[in-house]
Amino acid sequence: MRLAAIAAVALLPLLGGCVIYSNEGGERKVSINAAEQVVVESEVLEAVRKVDFDGQRLTAVVGSNGCTEASSFEVKIKDGDPTELSLTRRTPDLCKALVREGVTVSWTYAELGLKSGAAVRVLNPISL
Repeated sequence: MRLAAIAAVALLPLLGGCVIYSNEGGERKVSINAAEQVVVESEVLEAVRKVDFDGQRLTAVVGSNGCTEASSFEVKIKDGDPTELSLTRRTPDLCKALVREGVTVSWTYAELGLKSGAAVRVLNPISL
């Protein structure tokens, strides 16, 4: 994992992005923001266009070629205050339709194992 982070940082000048190094709580985290993706600890987090919470449901608008749905993503949750959540695309969207406005995917707090009304922070980058 450390080697992957070092390699990613070495390639950064070629990517034209920025590096964010965080050493909160003794943990080492390297984030690289390049174009529309963020790499956090060697996980690629897809940029989302919009994220909404209402205390009962998480809703995100993501890019799509016509075949993206909620099951295309793995939702990772890290306990904390607030709870940190990340969306990682696990099923590529290989369809040919370009959905300009993206598609809406959502999960209830119960599906995610969160308490109703829990404070949540999404780690994915936002793309307009």
